[in-house]
Amino acid sequence: MARFDGKVALISGAASGIGAATARRFAAEGAAVMLGDINDVDGSSLAKELREGGAKAEFQRVDVADLEQVESFTQAAVDQFGRLDIVFNNAGIGAYGRTPDLEPEVWHKVIDVDLHSVFYGCRAAIPRLRENGGGAIINTASISGLFGDYGLAAYNAAKGAVMNYTRAAAADHAAENIRINAVCPGPVETALTQAILALPDAEARWSAAIPMGRLGKAEEIAGVVAFLASDDASFVTGTSIVADGGVTAVTGQVNFHQLFSPVLGDKGTVG
Repeated sequence: MARFDGKVALISGAASGIGAATARRFAAEGAAVMLGDINDVDGSSLAKELREGGAKAEFQRVDVADLEQVESFTQAAVDQFGRLDIVFNNAGIGAYGRTPDLEPEVWHKVIDVDLHSVFYGCRAAIPRLRENGGGAIINTASISGLFGDYGLAAYNAAKGAVMNYTRAAAADHAAENIRINAVCPGPVETALTQAILALPDAEARWSAAIPMGRLGKAEEIAGVVAFLASDDASFVTGTSIVADGGVTAVTGQVNFHQLFSPVLGDKGTVG
């Protein structure tokens, strides 16, 4: 497939996980990619890997919580490749803590990296996308932006805001042929989740909460991002696509099949 031949894509949080998988997907489909991250080593290594595979790829260090750095990063894509067509505002962090125990500096850090960075990325990208008659922006939200989680107050707040900001920005710029959408991953195997998975019984308990019985792969989320970036999604804007293995398809109540089947068997009943 070559859906992105002649296109230029900018990706933050590109050194690992979903960002790196998306960079590989875009490059495989013909895009030139500008990669950004605070991880210089892995980001530079990925850019080299993509170039050796025949793609056009460059890396620039960027702290997405810094407006000036985001502006510089975005302009670098135009300077290097001559245009900008796709922006994936993907960088993010998490933090554990219930409200009384959550230090304000932690709260602000999560909001800066997970929410303000999306605004900065869109603000920098939209004028440059206008120059080409439009383009696509994809923001990384989360199923944690749809509902609350135990102990993730700051992350929930940031990701919920990303989703509604995405709607507002999409409405503002739809007439300019600039499509803005969000992807909402569920649990995905990345470097960021490895610390959680290392906890006792964490992987088994987490997988048990997912109807598909497993965590997602970064490449599976990259496929959703590629769809949203492509002309296949030409009439899709202002929405959020959930990729969570079925987590949000259920109410969160007890698994009634597991509760009832030992007594009633597999046949349904009423009453």
